[in-house]
Amino acid sequence: MAKAVAKGGCAALALFALPTEAPAEQMSDIVQIEVLDGGTTRSGTHIGALRLTLADGWKTYWRAPGDAGIPPRFSWKGSRNVGSIEIRWPTPEVFLTSGYRTIGYHNQLVLPVEITPAKPNQPLRLKGRMELGVCKDVCIPSELRFDQALQPDSRRNPVIVAALADRPWSAKEAGVKAATCAIKPSRYGMELVARIAMPSAGGEEVVVVEPGSPSQVTTETIVTRQGRELIAKTEIISADGSAFAVDRSQMRFTVLGRNHAVDIQGCNRH
Repeated sequence: MAKAVAKGGCAALALFALPTEAPAEQMSDIVQIEVLDGGTTRSGTHIGALRLTLADGWKTYWRAPGDAGIPPRFSWKGSRNVGSIEIRWPTPEVFLTSGYRTIGYHNQLVLPVEITPAKPNQPLRLKGRMELGVCKDVCIPSELRFDQALQPDSRRNPVIVAALADRPWSAKEAGVKAATCAIKPSRYGMELVARIAMPSAGGEEVVVVEPGSPSQVTTETIVTRQGRELIAKTEIISADGSAFAVDRSQMRFTVLGRNHAVDIQGCNRH
């Protein structure tokens, strides 16, 4: 585990111009949300999904939005018989807008949620809100509310099944042989050089680095390939300027290529 003190003076994530939040009636013309029910799984969990439908030309963001954008946030307050919830993110797209590389979805996002019921085989109520940014020429912060009863005997929903299938490959599935990280102090935080031994994901590969802590962010990631090794360089900084530690085991790397994406959990010391 490496430690560093961030000295400030470096912007975290650049954002496009953000106007005042649009009225609810105007937002309904841009984005709509509904809850889908996929029934109980063989393991006893329950599969649902949040389906966002976006107006033509509008997009929203992945959990790590890239160089510019608004990461989504969720509240499940008001839900019933919900023990825990795990979001299953489909593979996102890479956009280049006004010189910024952003990561997200356009037209429609079906976001599966796997729910562990507090009481098995009993009805569920999925209620809450999703805070997100929707963007076209500018980004508009929005809050979408949802409330839907889910039934244990609901049938499998093919839309949810397709979204679950559209996931990044695991490191094993993608043939990742090793993932190592070299970390050293930098001007504003910690410099990271990750080396990932894996076959090409196709075309220009983008590597998204998630440090593993909500208080840490990364600057622009520079990616090069040397044969079967992908090299990603970035800087990890503290969002609030405080001292921080980097835990290699909690780091997450997502490689986005033309053919597929790859989800890699953790890295070893280089």
